[in-house]
Amino acid sequence: MFGGDVIQVLLIEDEEYDVQRVMSTLKPFRDRITVRDVVSNGYNAIELIQGKPDAYDIVIMDFQIAGGLMGEQLIREIKRIEPSVQIIVITKMTINITDFEFASGLISAGAFWYCTKYPGDIESYIYQPTDFILSIFNAYQKRQLEKDRFKSNKTLARTIEGILKQKQILGVSRPIQEVLRQITKCAESNASVLITGSSGTGKELVAHNIHYLSQRKFENFIPINCGGIPDELVESELFGYAKGAFTGASTSKLGLFEVANHGSVFLDEVSELPQAAQVKLLRVLQDGEIEKIGRTDKSKVDVRVIAATNKNLEQEVTAKRFREDLFYRLNVVIITIPPLRERKDDIPVYIDHFLQSFCRDVNREVPSIDDEARGLLLDYEWPGNVRELKNVLQRLLFDSEQVITRQRVELALGRTPKVEMGDRDLVVHYTADGGILPWRQMERVVREKYFRYVRTHSSSNAEAAKKLGLAPPNYHRMCKELGIR
Repeated sequence: MFGGDVIQVLLIEDEEYDVQRVMSTLKPFRDRITVRDVVSNGYNAIELIQGKPDAYDIVIMDFQIAGGLMGEQLIREIKRIEPSVQIIVITKMTINITDFEFASGLISAGAFWYCTKYPGDIESYIYQPTDFILSIFNAYQKRQLEKDRFKSNKTLARTIEGILKQKQILGVSRPIQEVLRQITKCAESNASVLITGSSGTGKELVAHNIHYLSQRKFENFIPINCGGIPDELVESELFGYAKGAFTGASTSKLGLFEVANHGSVFLDEVSELPQAAQVKLLRVLQDGEIEKIGRTDKSKVDVRVIAATNKNLEQEVTAKRFREDLFYRLNVVIITIPPLRERKDDIPVYIDHFLQSFCRDVNREVPSIDDEARGLLLDYEWPGNVRELKNVLQRLLFDSEQVITRQRVELALGRTPKVEMGDRDLVVHYTADGGILPWRQMERVVREKYFRYVRTHSSSNAEAAKKLGLAPPNYHRMCKELGIR
């Protein structure tokens, strides 16, 4: 059953007569079970366990012993020091097997099993040998399972620490410190959260931090871009479908809410959800139930919903594009991320962080930034927020050598040539001192500005893609390449 392992026992007993009865009960299994140490009071036991916490698999302890530290208090102290060690309680108290209050107290404190000592005239055994030995073997199995679980949790915890380090929210300004405070508060509850802010401010970053700082951190975090899923596929993606639900449904499909069960779902651009999906999402928030396509019965899920939008949802409700009842269900806790232009104190932090990160990835020295170039970066309005700043810094690192100059920054910001959009026309101006750019660089400048222009004049990503004559996946891919969203 246990290979070559020998179960190591610590015995806590203050009566020599009962020590001998325990030893006698265990004697037939001495090749499998060994009493490593015997102590007569709780304080000595705690000292031993603190000194060598991995030395014992099982603690067998008398419930009432001399010395002051005993009973449930001693059990809790042992479990605090070494949570995976299993504790078997023996007592000479007169306890009926149906004394649930006593049993519940022991189990709540952390005991694995308890038994009543045989009367003193039974000299050979402390308790019925078969039950006593089986309880030790069972306790050892539980000890091994808990050690494996603790080991797995430690590995997961290290992974989560790495994720949080990668998803770290930087900034020294008062607004960003308030956002960090709100994230900590949100992580302590399971309430739905609505994150608002302009495109590129870091709403998904906030959602990641809420999830990985919460009690759900060991479960799945599923981000979903609601604007990136065609309307006809939204319900099947979010809630799944049953086999035979429609032509081509040869197998059942799990929805993303089922994949995220016990974890968190991040609904980015939640305002883009079609009305039918909004109704089903409301049911998830109200009742914790999902309706799969092709099934009449409902499935229970336990999912925390974190939503984000760069639109004013109240205006969307007024315009009848978003359900009012869903809005109030999502808007339990709201976190608003201010645009970068309102927290200029954070810009130097981002510049230093991103340049160091990019240079580390390509194994090159971090270039210096002259005063004029840094001043231009600090004074720029950053309409694309942190995402645009990150994109510009990547471009500067690619174009510059050891020093980033003002001219390089102007080129990276698209100021030379200058691209302007009116209501009808796209106008390109070249500055006199700007020089001639290679076609590829010029093409990128025009594409980026034009894509931003079209998105600004569209109600959704899907509409922008349609205006550009692109399939939504191609539109999203090109936006990503251009550093816009």
